[in-house]
Amino acid sequence: MSVKNDKLVRIGGASGFWGDSSVGAPQLVQSGQIDYLVFDYLAELTMSILAGARMKKPELGYATDFVSVAMKSVLKDVVARGIRVISNAGGVNPHGCAEALRALAAEQGVEVKIAVVAGDDVMPILPELRSATPPVRELQSGAPLPAKVITANAYLGALPIKAALDSGAQIVITGRCVDSAVTLGTLMHAFGWSATDYDRLSGGSLAGHILECGCQATGGLHTDWQDVPDWAHIGYPIVECAEDGSFMVTKPAGTGGLIAPQCVAEQLLYEIHDPANYLLPDVTCDWRGVRIETAGEQRVRVSGALGRPATSTYKVSATYMDGFKTSAQLTIVGFDAVAKARRTGETILERVGELLQARGLPPLSATNIEMLGAESCYGAHAMPELSQAREIVLRLTACHPEKAALELLAREIAPAGTSWAPGTTGSGGGRSSASPSIRQYAFLLDKARLTPTVTVDGNAVPISESVEAAKSPAQAAPMVNIAAAIAADAPEGWAEVPLIRLAWGRSGDKGNTSNIGIIARRPEWLPFLRAELTEARVGEYLQHLVDGTVTRYDLPGIHALNFVCEQALGGGGMASLRNDPLGKGMGQILLSMPVRAPAHWFQ
Repeated sequence: MSVKNDKLVRIGGASGFWGDSSVGAPQLVQSGQIDYLVFDYLAELTMSILAGARMKKPELGYATDFVSVAMKSVLKDVVARGIRVISNAGGVNPHGCAEALRALAAEQGVEVKIAVVAGDDVMPILPELRSATPPVRELQSGAPLPAKVITANAYLGALPIKAALDSGAQIVITGRCVDSAVTLGTLMHAFGWSATDYDRLSGGSLAGHILECGCQATGGLHTDWQDVPDWAHIGYPIVECAEDGSFMVTKPAGTGGLIAPQCVAEQLLYEIHDPANYLLPDVTCDWRGVRIETAGEQRVRVSGALGRPATSTYKVSATYMDGFKTSAQLTIVGFDAVAKARRTGETILERVGELLQARGLPPLSATNIEMLGAESCYGAHAMPELSQAREIVLRLTACHPEKAALELLAREIAPAGTSWAPGTTGSGGGRSSASPSIRQYAFLLDKARLTPTVTVDGNAVPISESVEAAKSPAQAAPMVNIAAAIAADAPEGWAEVPLIRLAWGRSGDKGNTSNIGIIARRPEWLPFLRAELTEARVGEYLQHLVDGTVTRYDLPGIHALNFVCEQALGGGGMASLRNDPLGKGMGQILLSMPVRAPAHWFQ
């Protein structure tokens, strides 16, 4: 006979990336509403930045803000209140991060037990992988392993974090792990979940996914931004998790922001690609049937996550250098500002091309001209009246194998202020500099090739469980077809409106792939959205940005669609020449797409 467990585990998410606000950790700790505090610092390219920092100073290579800002402000309080902290701030040097934290604890006169999770670094085995059979191939492009890799780190899972907490550690510092693992490891420890409790692991991973981007779950980046109060004091998210894997989303009392189903749904869709097969190191998640329901003032209940065995591989995110890149900006004011800006950009590139040729250097390997303020990111969908804008920021970006070529380009930006278009200004920030163009390279690695480790205050701790991998790719259960018949005509006729009238949306990135989540504002509108938002039509609308395929996935539980757009970000991350290399604006662009719906919906 099973006994119902009414225990709730309360976890606060204090950081969504390295650079998030310093207010998150103090706000959550002082709220008195949390038992655990988790931090996510590691975006894909953060690892290469940290690797560069460690090359200059061996003691660095971790997210320094975690120690010098976040923990400095709350360490005494978390120790006094018995709050336990889990963070992937370790980057490429988790032991260095732990040493810095120990020094801070000594300075503040507190004792704290610190665990370190390591073993994600793939660099030591790269020579073996170069000669492996079958050869290593990039997940999207199929390209071979680059010659000069800067970093290569596997996304570890939750079991090492569970082992660290089981051993009594109050603070756990990891290197690279999947973002949601800091939360899942906490829940596996708190509830004693096993590595085969797949539905619970999926629910716990979803809780971590909701927390991992900070205020994006509490009204940040919400489509209806005007409905979100008090941005300055926005609350950081708290999940109150039950033993069955369901959870409540809330925030500290008295803070700003908005806890509502649509806000949480936007975050659920963020960067997940196929919701029936969201692959994590510990579990394969199926979130198509997840339900998100209001459960009181500033409280939302999330339930219905399903899970299956994980795969036998880790995803590895590697980075490599591919020449250099620079960006420069000028402001053009006055009549015909858009035309003047474009001619200015084209003239600079023409002149620099001739100078490079005269010096015996190859031409620029890639260039991009954008007119910020004229909706250049909208392509053919830009509002025609903006072509007459009287203030435009010209953004000029270029790549070249040699840094000297881009330094030459940088010198030719400022002369535009006296040479060509009247009203040219805005170059007072100084000459732009060339920086390495860092590209991502993702591949799969057999889990047997790596051995995660856990040490607590220098002593090794065993990881008692291991993830059971699927013997063959486990298929998600079929989902009932949610398409409904749509009449050729509505009695009151049809109206054409921008998609934002019918849906909320959010977009994000994974390498060079963008995913755009679209949520129907009313459940009964979903069949109409499915009829209007076909893969072909979305691909056509975004063709100025997307060079690859567009795939649509259904999430009927939250009345949503998820569009995965490949080759959509100009290379993505630091390699992209675009002003929006992470695709943050792509959801907003798609929400401008005209769609047809019954006219009476808007009366």
